[in-house]
Amino acid sequence: MQHDMELDYTIIYSSKRKKLSITVERDRSVVVHAPTGSDPDKIQKVVDSRRQWIYEKTHHAQKYYEPLDPPGKELVNGESLLYLGRQYRVEMVNSEAASVWFSNKFFVPNKLYVIRHRAFKRWYLLRAEEKILPRIQLHAKNLGIEYNEAKIVDARYRWGSCTLKDNLNFNWRLIKAPMFVIDYVIVHELAHLFEPNHTPKFWNIVRTQSAKMDMAKQWLKEHGEILETGI
Repeated sequence: MQHDMELDYTIIYSSKRKKLSITVERDRSVVVHAPTGSDPDKIQKVVDSRRQWIYEKTHHAQKYYEPLDPPGKELVNGESLLYLGRQYRVEMVNSEAASVWFSNKFFVPNKLYVIRHRAFKRWYLLRAEEKILPRIQLHAKNLGIEYNEAKIVDARYRWGSCTLKDNLNFNWRLIKAPMFVIDYVIVHELAHLFEPNHTPKFWNIVRTQSAKMDMAKQWLKEHGEILETGI
């Protein structure tokens, strides 16, 4: 961790990286990605030159100071949960089924009540793999880009990420969002395989494949915290 009077940041060195870049994570931590052997004084000068940008990012509404891991609230008949941008009612039922199921509402066998949060997480994970992974393939084909592997993961503070090995990771909680938001996040990460930084070129790439980009960004700004809390 590097320190100055106002700003803390972490440096991650990589031999595969050619340019220095700065990212602000969803927990407001600042990370500098730098080529191996970069001069720390040069890194400090770059950080200082981006101070205003970093300030704006760390005070953005989509960044959260506190870890969002509240205790799960009680689920009762009539409660509702998000799925693909819509709220659906939860109904506890007498059933020998081994899992939650969905048919215009969520049905939860009474015997799963004690582990209901785990049961819903599993249901969401399976739906995310079923619906998000094919969309990644579709958008990659439309962009004419190849990636190594895509996974649905249990991540905090990030909707999606891409690694230096061209692997893509997407937060399972995205399945709660509307499909146009999911598509935006997918295209956003795929575009990073073309352009690692948020340059005008990067946003042009995203906009060509995500016509509702601005609407999606606004939706995440307004509802992102809801996706991360609760089940």
